[in-house]
Amino acid sequence: MKLDPFYPLVDSAEWVGRLVPKGVKLLQLRIKDQPEEGLREEISASKAICDRHGCQLIVNDHWKLAIDTECDFLHLGQEDLADADLDAIRRAGLRLGVSTHDGDELDTALSVDPDYVALGPVFPTRSKSLTWAPQGLEKIGGWKRQIGDLPLVAIGGITLERSRDVLENGADSIAVIGDVTRHNDPEQRAADWIEATQAWRR
Repeated sequence: MKLDPFYPLVDSAEWVGRLVPKGVKLLQLRIKDQPEEGLREEISASKAICDRHGCQLIVNDHWKLAIDTECDFLHLGQEDLADADLDAIRRAGLRLGVSTHDGDELDTALSVDPDYVALGPVFPTRSKSLTWAPQGLEKIGGWKRQIGDLPLVAIGGITLERSRDVLENGADSIAVIGDVTRHNDPEQRAADWIEATQAWRR
């Protein structure tokens, strides 16, 4: 499986509607605190937008709703992984990405036969309060050698200016939050990311 090299993470269908029409082909909807009915509406609306524009939607955490809304890709953190019904997820045909932060978590992720592994934070980040130290560029190459053909997603503090170094060090895709959503022109920033990562799309 090949992932698009540019992988923005957003927290609403509104953001999906702003970015996907600009050419985004891979996107994660990550909403943490919202009642179930609101989540269902956000996921359904996001899926409709992504389907119209040929974008792969990845739902974070909410595996039951991802199944109910007939999504085809899910992302789980380590705690979410422990609580999820992996058999139900696989029966529904959902592909699966898993977050990792250290070697033990990588072993846990690989034990469930994921479709990709995310490593982070690569650099310091403001998007989440994390207890893990930044991994740095060197760790990307080592982990990519360890997981082989499995796609590796790098996340955490990665800006457009750092993207080439991250991809050249072995990442297959870069998960981006603040560098797009906190930019003064998010749509243009997304377009710039798409252009800058074009060489890895071939």
